[in-house]
Amino acid sequence: MGLRVVVAMSGGVDSSLVCALLQEQDHEVFGVTMRPWSEDPGAWDAMLSRAGAVAEQIGIPHRVVDLGEEFRCRVVEGFVQSYLDGRTPNPCVICNPAVKFGALWEAIQDLEPDCMATGHYARRSYDRDSGRFQLHRGQDQTKDQSYVLWRMSQAQLARSLFPLGDLTKERVREMAAQRGMKVVGEQAESQEICFLFGQDYREFLARWAPGEITPGPVMNREGSVLGRHRGLPFYTVGQRRGLGISAAHPLYVVELDRARNALIVGPREALRVERAYLDDVNFIPFPQLKHPMQVEVQVRYNAHAVPAELRPHPERGVHLRFADPQEAVTPGQSAVCYQGDMLLGGGIIQRSRA
Repeated sequence: MGLRVVVAMSGGVDSSLVCALLQEQDHEVFGVTMRPWSEDPGAWDAMLSRAGAVAEQIGIPHRVVDLGEEFRCRVVEGFVQSYLDGRTPNPCVICNPAVKFGALWEAIQDLEPDCMATGHYARRSYDRDSGRFQLHRGQDQTKDQSYVLWRMSQAQLARSLFPLGDLTKERVREMAAQRGMKVVGEQAESQEICFLFGQDYREFLARWAPGEITPGPVMNREGSVLGRHRGLPFYTVGQRRGLGISAAHPLYVVELDRARNALIVGPREALRVERAYLDDVNFIPFPQLKHPMQVEVQVRYNAHAVPAELRPHPERGVHLRFADPQEAVTPGQSAVCYQGDMLLGGGIIQRSRA
């Protein structure tokens, strides 16, 4: 018998195939599905049912772990507060280290697992010279999910497996179908924020924090008032549509000025910045950044990586300078740095400068 592996199951094709592959490799496999928080207590029932059905089909034990309170406190409240602070968050960046690889791992210690496996499209390796685990992009560049794993610690990486890292999504579907997982293999994928279940995040914010969202002026960079906005959390840097103002040329959100509760707009060229400051930084191949490094940086989940210099800053964490000015470098989003396919680490964009 191999390792005792807990697989974080969603009932989707990726985690389901992970269970089957590990079982075929003679590991002792346990399926675990976490129930996150939702405004509707029954919203996750379909997911839990799918995961249980797959576990039964494969012939592995399955457990549901209620992590609603942890998810609400760490992910949902952080999501709301980021918007109230004028930042645009990525909840998965918080959820993975804090909940999925954190609270969920702690909740299943009675199973005495050796490690946890997930369906993330990413690859892990171990560098003997540094004694540290490393993360790499998934082989399928169109499905690579390493971006949302940049905050993982060495302890978490040491107990994690990513069996799909060397596979393409097409191959995963083929392998699932070959194993009779027809329903799961045909299930549509979603890129939405999971706990919103397709609703507009603005509607969610309006219900969650109605007293903290107030209208204010829409201003150009010279300070002239062009109109009124509905509340700063309803906008994000780079946004063009839904501004409710008319102008001779297209205008974009270039800044959320919380001090004046003002939405600052300007032409597209005003979105271009040469540098950004990062906080809440985490590095994977080394504990901290000591010297400037040439990297490729990805400033949004679906963005292309671009050349930049990463430099330690004595007061502001990390300073990022782009080789060419970039558009819509948005506070609250993650700037994730790579060298080739190796993930070096990242940080939360604090502010950017032209």
